[in-house]
Amino acid sequence: MNDKNIILYGPPGTGKTYNTVKYALAIIENKSFEQIEEEVDGAGYEHVFLRYKEYKDKGQIAFTTFHQSFGYEEFIEGIKPVVDDENTGEIKYALEPGVFKAFCDSASKLKVVTSNDADLISGNPTVWKISLEGAGENPTKTDCFRNNCIRIGWDHLPKHIEFDTTCDTSTVRDMLIDFQDTMSIGDIVLSLFNKTTIDAIGIVIGDYDFDDSLVEYKRKRAVKWLATNIRENIYALNGNTNLTLRTLYKLNRINSSDLMEIIEKYPEISSNSSSNSISVEREFNNYVFIIDEINRGNISKIFGELITLIETSKRLGKDEELTAILPYSKKKFGVPDNVYILGTMNTADRSIALLDTALRRRFKFIEMMPQSLVLDDVFVHDIEISKLLEKMNKRIEVLYDREHMIGHAYFIELKEDPSIERLASIFKNSIIPLLQEYFYEDYKKIQLILGDVNKTDELKFIRSIKIDPNLFGASLETDIDDKDIFQINQDAFYNINSYTQIYDL
Repeated sequence: MNDKNIILYGPPGTGKTYNTVKYALAIIENKSFEQIEEEVDGAGYEHVFLRYKEYKDKGQIAFTTFHQSFGYEEFIEGIKPVVDDENTGEIKYALEPGVFKAFCDSASKLKVVTSNDADLISGNPTVWKISLEGAGENPTKTDCFRNNCIRIGWDHLPKHIEFDTTCDTSTVRDMLIDFQDTMSIGDIVLSLFNKTTIDAIGIVIGDYDFDDSLVEYKRKRAVKWLATNIRENIYALNGNTNLTLRTLYKLNRINSSDLMEIIEKYPEISSNSSSNSISVEREFNNYVFIIDEINRGNISKIFGELITLIETSKRLGKDEELTAILPYSKKKFGVPDNVYILGTMNTADRSIALLDTALRRRFKFIEMMPQSLVLDDVFVHDIEISKLLEKMNKRIEVLYDREHMIGHAYFIELKEDPSIERLASIFKNSIIPLLQEYFYEDYKKIQLILGDVNKTDELKFIRSIKIDPNLFGASLETDIDDKDIFQINQDAFYNINSYTQIYDL
């Protein structure tokens, strides 16, 4: 698909969210939407949905729902409270990426592939700064570069550190626990050279080990060095912040895709063994970010200054590529070209004409209207569900508008259970409440939608009842005598003729 930004819009119950599964697969697998629909018709929706779940588990599909309180901090990035440790309950504040920025980082992540096609980097790797016996050049660092490992000290402390282990300071304890437990295989380590510069980039490939065969700096992990003895200034990449001498800490401002430009400077990157050579490449698979109920969010508040970056021509790698400096991290950010945004919009909540103009210009809109043909083979006794739906929608279009029609999805469950009890449940719990909301309890219009004006009293879903003239006393002078009150007739929900006379007058 050439369109990077798509919104499926239509009345409620028209299968917008359902169809995001098919569109997402078409995008990821570089197929047409029609090809996926043929698969659904042949093998069933469950077969397609299983693949969708697999891509979602791999991180190629993400799903979120917009709402009134959803903001920039949740979508792009923000400062959020985090519990530092379960035992102390301390609360600290950390800069965290929002769902969309984290997704874009994954879509543009660094891929380090071995000769057997294994990707050494984890799905969302943490980037660590490590000081190998301090800054500059030293014997421990040289040994680490030669033997594909990282090593830190505090050899006088127990081999395995627990939260209640007595250490020199709490900072040392936290740092050793990070090295031992928090750091994961697939994470990235940057070796400190000085306060602005690193001299090596590596990937963690082994668990924690305490190596007694070493004289000092016995706490150890195996790494795969991608580049050593380099001199790369990462001051700007780190949000114009200096590196410190602290032995180990997370570089929250840097992600794997930020390091790609540095690594691409070293095409000779390979392992010491030619049989285990590696290559470094950018992610090229398509990624799909699904936004359900996109019109329920405050678009200006959520996207902020980044609304321009989602344009197809402004994506990373395009001739008109644009990036923006994020307000919190002070880092450059752009939307990768392999990220597709797929939104859904319920027109009953908000008309497309009222949608944020900046958003409308940047999306292709695909209308999804009720498909009564989907229900052609659905009968509840003598009730033709497709005719019933079609007639109600024609009346809604006249009395309200086409954006508030009733979707076929409300009746899909009748394919599995075509009983009057199931149909009664759908009408009582979904259709009648929906019409009440549409017409603000104008029951005369609801009666027109349901064909009640042409039915006998016992078949009406909504009955009109005249007010007792003596309800307020004989002396009260009021025009209330001309007013009707309305009552939902529960028996009608279980009467076949109540439904057939909606369309068969």
